[in-house]
Amino acid sequence: MPVKILFVGDIVGKPGRQALSRELHRLVDRHTVDIVIANGENAAGGFGLTVEVAKELFGHGIHLLTGGNHIWDKKEQVSFILSDPHIIRPANYPAGAPGVGSAILTTPGGVKVAVLNLEGRVFMKTLECPFLVADREIKRLKQETPIIFVDFHAEATSEKSALGWYLDGRVTALVGTHTHVQTADERILPQGTAFLTDAGMTGSFDSVIGMGKEETIHRFLTQLPAKFEVGKKDIRLNAVVIGVDEMSGRAVSIERINISC
Repeated sequence: MPVKILFVGDIVGKPGRQALSRELHRLVDRHTVDIVIANGENAAGGFGLTVEVAKELFGHGIHLLTGGNHIWDKKEQVSFILSDPHIIRPANYPAGAPGVGSAILTTPGGVKVAVLNLEGRVFMKTLECPFLVADREIKRLKQETPIIFVDFHAEATSEKSALGWYLDGRVTALVGTHTHVQTADERILPQGTAFLTDAGMTGSFDSVIGMGKEETIHRFLTQLPAKFEVGKKDIRLNAVVIGVDEMSGRAVSIERINISC
C-alpha cells in the first residue's frame, strides 16, 4: 500500500477550522491517510496563527502546519508559534528569522516523511532564492528519507510551475499555496513528482479569497485601508491527497478534493 499524504489548502479563520472539525476525520478514513499537513498562516482571524488556534488544529488531527508571508502577522505570538517543531515557516527567510523551514514526520507504519516550506519571490518579498534553497534543503533531507513534500507559498503560477519542473524527480510532491484558488492542473511529472499549482483554501467561498466581499471591494474602489473580516457562508474544504511509493519516494497518485461543508 502506498503512503498517503493529505495536504489541506490555506485555512482561513474560524469557518475554515470548523470545516476541518466536520470533515477531516472522514477524509482520513476515506482515503486511508497516513500524514495530514495543512497551511495554517491564515487560520487565526484570517491573518496569522496563534498558539490557541494551532492547538485546536492539531486537535482536529493535523500533524504539521506550514506557513507563508502571513505567519508573522500575530507578532506577539511568533516566537511561541515557531518554537513548536510541528509548525514550520518558509525555509528561504534570512538567517536569524525564528523557526525552521522543514520537518520530518513519521507515519504510524514507521515511514519518514519530510516536509519543506518555501516562499516565492515574484510579487512578494525579496527573499533567498527558493530554487537554490530547495537544492540545499533537499540534499539534507534526502539523508533521512526519499519522501519529500513541498508547500511552495507563491503568487505567480509561472514560478510555481518552474519550481515544480526544476524539482521533478527530486521531491515527491510540490503543491502551491497562497492564492486561495484551487487549480485544476494536478498531474505527476515525468520523473515522478506530483504537482498542483495551488491547493486552494479551506474557508468561506461567499467571499473574496476568504475575506468579506464588501470591505474588499471598498478597498479596491477607494485604495484606502480597510479592516477585513473573514467570510462566513458557503464553507468549503480544499485539499489534495498524494499516494507515494515509500521505497523510491515517487508519487503514484494525486487527487484534488473540494468539499462543501
